[in-house]
Amino acid sequence: MKLAVVGGGSTYTPELIDGFARLRDTLPIEELVLVDPAADRLELVGGLARRIFAKQGHPGRIVTTPDLDAGVADADAVLLQLRVGGQAARNQDETWPLECGCIGQETTGAGGLAKALRTVPVVLDIAERVRRTNPNAWIIDFTNPVGIVTRALLQAGHKAVGLCNVAIGFQRKFARLLDVTPGEVHLDHVGLNHLTWELGVRLGGPDGENVLPKLLAEHGDAIADDLRMPRAIVDRLGVVPSYYLRYFYAHDEVVRELGTKPSRAAEVAAMEKELLAMYGDPALDEKPALLAKRGGAFYSEAAVDLASSLLGSGGTPVQVVNTYNKGTLPFLPDDAVIEVQARVDGTGATPLAVPELDPLYAGLIAHVTAYEDLALEAALRGGRDRVFKALLAHPLIGQFEYAEALTDKLIAHNREHLPWA
Repeated sequence: MKLAVVGGGSTYTPELIDGFARLRDTLPIEELVLVDPAADRLELVGGLARRIFAKQGHPGRIVTTPDLDAGVADADAVLLQLRVGGQAARNQDETWPLECGCIGQETTGAGGLAKALRTVPVVLDIAERVRRTNPNAWIIDFTNPVGIVTRALLQAGHKAVGLCNVAIGFQRKFARLLDVTPGEVHLDHVGLNHLTWELGVRLGGPDGENVLPKLLAEHGDAIADDLRMPRAIVDRLGVVPSYYLRYFYAHDEVVRELGTKPSRAAEVAAMEKELLAMYGDPALDEKPALLAKRGGAFYSEAAVDLASSLLGSGGTPVQVVNTYNKGTLPFLPDDAVIEVQARVDGTGATPLAVPELDPLYAGLIAHVTAYEDLALEAALRGGRDRVFKALLAHPLIGQFEYAEALTDKLIAHNREHLPWA
């Protein structure tokens, strides 16, 4: 089995390598190719990756290359974890929207749109090159904004599934609180990527007992603290929203906070510099503790589970993924991409039925889906007017004066990545 990781020079990669090494019986990789144009980073990450494999006795071969076509040739699956423009572009995404009093964030709002515009054309080019060498290869997208990117891939006819680590993070957290194994916890996880709610927490499977009321009663303070939301709000909702919902439920408060501290991109850039220095130490043969602060917790376990199910080597039958709606949420088009529990096998992902959604959640999902429609249109076809319409449609913006100003700022900060600009 051959896997390729595009964006293999990311500081995330040792987390992925650690999972591949520990879970080698689930996903028996013979060759792993790390692809990245940043040769200096790739060499550091690749060296640590080989040492991790060696320490844990993994027999697979790790290859590094800046050549995309050579790297993905004959791969059974290609995992995408790239960041077009790097942390510098992310820093812009997180700062210039604040000038208009709007959220500065890399996956939602104006910053999220900027990332989509930079990313979708690049990902589609990569996917076409994968298809030329191996049309049967699966593409696993971890690249944000995952929902929009996955939809672009699926609409272009690629064998693609989107992946995020939010759900597995909740599963592991709830398992600890309940003192059970993660495999015993099934989430009624519903929504769009980075716009989800846990409507139920079931023990033993999709039809198991819903213990969410017990969780909230006994551990509500800890859950609310992790979400950075008031306990009273979580109790009032009776569900567990993703921490990304704070951008919607406490928008103005978050904007004020973001204006008083360095951007997350600046924090990550400093962390990456320290991590890369660690990766260059020939004595280091495991992922460093600092990596946990970088983000992406449990990403490797989720990636292994998904890849092994798609490639027929095992894996959990039901997983949270991003895939076509196919009637699951009746108020959305069938070709909208949603994030729910799905049955995953060699044919792809089939969403499971979900509980009927309260209008409080369904309305916001429909609103953001409409924005994503316009965002994808802007990413595929370009043009200032399409960018403006997408921004105007976003529920975190929604005013023409803001949308006009943000359109100008987005284009000015991303001109080098937008051929039509």
